[in-house]
Amino acid sequence: MADAYFSTRSRKRIVLLFFFVVCGLISLSCAARPPKASRQKLQVHKHLKRLNKPPVKTIESPDGDMIDCVHISHQPAFDHPFLKDHKIQMRPNYHPEGLYDEEKTESKERVNTINQLWHVNGMCPEDTIPIRRTKEDDVLRASSVKRYGKKKHTSIPIPKSADPDLDNESGHQHAIAYVEGDKFYGAKATMNVWEPKIQQPNEFSLSQIWILGGSFGEDLNSIEAGWQVSPDLYGDNNTRLFTYWTSDAYQATGCYNLLCSGFIQINNNIAMGASISLFLLIGIHNMISVFLSGSQLIGYFKPIEKYPFGIKLDEKEGNWWLQFGNTYVLGYWPSFLFSYLADSASMIEWGGEVVNSEPDGQHTSTEMGSGRFPEEGFGKASYFRNIQVVDKEYNLKAPKDIGTFTEQSNCYDVQTGSNSDWGHYFYYGGPGKNPNCP
Repeated sequence: MADAYFSTRSRKRIVLLFFFVVCGLISLSCAARPPKASRQKLQVHKHLKRLNKPPVKTIESPDGDMIDCVHISHQPAFDHPFLKDHKIQMRPNYHPEGLYDEEKTESKERVNTINQLWHVNGMCPEDTIPIRRTKEDDVLRASSVKRYGKKKHTSIPIPKSADPDLDNESGHQHAIAYVEGDKFYGAKATMNVWEPKIQQPNEFSLSQIWILGGSFGEDLNSIEAGWQVSPDLYGDNNTRLFTYWTSDAYQATGCYNLLCSGFIQINNNIAMGASISLFLLIGIHNMISVFLSGSQLIGYFKPIEKYPFGIKLDEKEGNWWLQFGNTYVLGYWPSFLFSYLADSASMIEWGGEVVNSEPDGQHTSTEMGSGRFPEEGFGKASYFRNIQVVDKEYNLKAPKDIGTFTEQSNCYDVQTGSNSDWGHYFYYGGPGKNPNCP
């Protein structure tokens, strides 16, 4: 009987001991696990360490940006395992004839000098590239660390001719011109640049070229370049240069600028994502267009209207090259990033895009382009001119059968035209919310 009693007591002691040990381990685990805010901060800092490569030199821009001059072989592109032994291609093998000769009669200063705000405080040395440093606040504005620097899945403009059953209800709205029905090996246009007003910080306004391949489903390949105002991405309302790419319709692959591995930059003068300053550029014949209204400078200013962009395929290497102006080759997207764009594009689009985040059927007052409708014409409306594509013979030519598309023409519209000076062109944009677009 006594033995049974002591056996029972022993069992109770063992159970109690086990209980206390388990509780202790749980307490230690809870104590060792940081709170959610701390975990997020650690995750953000880890991401920043991956993005912000050790600089050779740092230049502080007047707008608060830090521009890091990073050795060309240390840029984020080379984090990609497929680029581990990649030999950087410093120039395309071939330019389609006439790709950037439309400005031959212009002065070299006006055509070839591209200035960004950070240039007033220095330039990056040879064998480096300028990279806008990502800050903690930049990442924290995103919905998650994983989604930082990425577009939404449904942001692509879908012309009804591409798929009449698809209707864009993503809150993204467009006013574009496009060509399809052939194989395209590049595209070119000259656009003017503005500072559109943005209503909400989570909205943006951009103007760009899209190089597209695949369907408008989850297999879409897209290469994009242009200018944008995006408070959510950059933390201000400055007009900035940008690039983008995706091989799966914005789901998991691709990003803006150099915010992931992919695009390889070779140019040491242009920082993607850096500001184009209206104050700076008025005096040096560069990019932003403005027009005069009374005593306030809010629109067109002739000497700085031209802003040529081109994207074309290098047939030998299969890389897609981004070129700017007459002399600036910015870099390239390696062919392995894509499936449908590995050898050609099936659609080219030019135009504007905004985000409309207003609920209950209300429309945002975020502007597209200059914020003026196309019918207001030269000096007020935003435009793309000298629109061309690269054909299968690798020649630049004017496209045939240019289509147009906009979801709500009373909010943002597009109008095409053609003449001997501008070739194929179109005006586009609008103010968003107005009496006809409530």
